[in-house]
Amino acid sequence: MSRVVQDAASLARPGQRWFWLGSALFTALVVFVGFSPTFYLRSLFGTPQLSTLKLVHGVVFSAWVMLFVVQTWLVATDRRDAHRLLGAFGASLLVAMCVVGYRMAIESGRSGFTPDPAKVSALSFMAVPLFDLGVFALLALAALLLRARSDWHKRLMLVATLSLLPPAIARVALQFPPLPVLPIAFGGTALLIVAAIGLDRLMLNRLHPATLWGGLFVILSLPGRLLIASTQAWQDLATWLIS
Repeated sequence: MSRVVQDAASLARPGQRWFWLGSALFTALVVFVGFSPTFYLRSLFGTPQLSTLKLVHGVVFSAWVMLFVVQTWLVATDRRDAHRLLGAFGASLLVAMCVVGYRMAIESGRSGFTPDPAKVSALSFMAVPLFDLGVFALLALAALLLRARSDWHKRLMLVATLSLLPPAIARVALQFPPLPVLPIAFGGTALLIVAAIGLDRLMLNRLHPATLWGGLFVILSLPGRLLIASTQAWQDLATWLIS
């Protein structure tokens, strides 16, 4: 049996279809738990009023996670026409996320935000959300360009959405000081991606290059952004960006 036929057969297995929906729902759960105190359930936690930019940022990024869940559900239930129609909205949403995410990262740098002031300065920490955004955008764009190849498309979309999880995982760690926020955020994200690669390997009986290389791209970028953030070149660039 050719690899193309094997992939087509694998798509027809109900268990594999529901795996993608389960992955999307788990991702949404992590985001909800992480941002409940500061966004979703902020009234219950007594969170101060959020700025307009923070509200828009939360709505736009939440819309992506919700869209990811809906899209995987549409595929799992064989409603592919609706899935394709929503794809155009996803492309527009990706652009909005890049614009709003960039603005949010710059504003956080200007306000001096950092989850660990003793170890990471605000200018250095700016590299984290900006690189998060860049890695996500590259993977999501690749997934959109490869939408005609469903095996690549869905795997790149999963890895792209998983790459957005460091902020959510970090918010969980912040609730339990003095846990090391960045190591937990990066380590948790890397662990989830490794799990996705492993489960995909079990389903296909081989490593799919989209999951493998997309996942490795995210994992290797996690420590890489901190290394870049520690350089004088980044400090100069960050200073210029917030000026």
